[in-house]
Amino acid sequence: MKKLIKIIPPSPHLVKWGRGDYQMKEDGVTLIELIVVVSVIGILVVALGFTFQGWKGKYNVESQMREMYMDLMNARAMAMQKNRMYFVDLPPAQPTQYTIYEDTYDAANPTYKDGDRILQTGSDRRVLQKTTSYTIVPALAFGDTRFNFNKDGLVSHNGTIRLSSTVTPDYDCIVLSATRINMGKWNGTTSSCDIK
Repeated sequence: MKKLIKIIPPSPHLVKWGRGDYQMKEDGVTLIELIVVVSVIGILVVALGFTFQGWKGKYNVESQMREMYMDLMNARAMAMQKNRMYFVDLPPAQPTQYTIYEDTYDAANPTYKDGDRILQTGSDRRVLQKTTSYTIVPALAFGDTRFNFNKDGLVSHNGTIRLSSTVTPDYDCIVLSATRINMGKWNGTTSSCDIK
């Protein structure tokens, strides 16, 4: 048996305006709803865009600080492994650059390849030289911009190294002590690196 479907007569106000039997469907969206949704999405995209830029700036500083930390740890390990001194140079003339040298030259005996514990930038082997996107601010003992790792892996100068930036990342400085190298967050009020 077939079911009979009752036809609903058109409402008088639809007939009055010449629309006949047309009724509004419930499964579509109106132009107003579409405009509201697009506006909300636009506002969210703008708000998240500003948040993303701040997050990306922090990430860049942290990434470069971690890279510098790993380079220092590798230099320390190589000093112990090769049983010779490694130098780290933070030249004030190039405040975004750091260079690591292996002590391979002896000025008193140039054929002797074990070094003389004195940095000769033209003669000692340059292990690596990197440039950061931010200014490197060293605060080492005696106001030096160079320090070294001896054959036991001990640091010659205590102090801090930080990257100067306008953002506040979780890690933006390194604390150097005789037996340790730690990363931390720079505290501007106390002018110190808080180890994390």
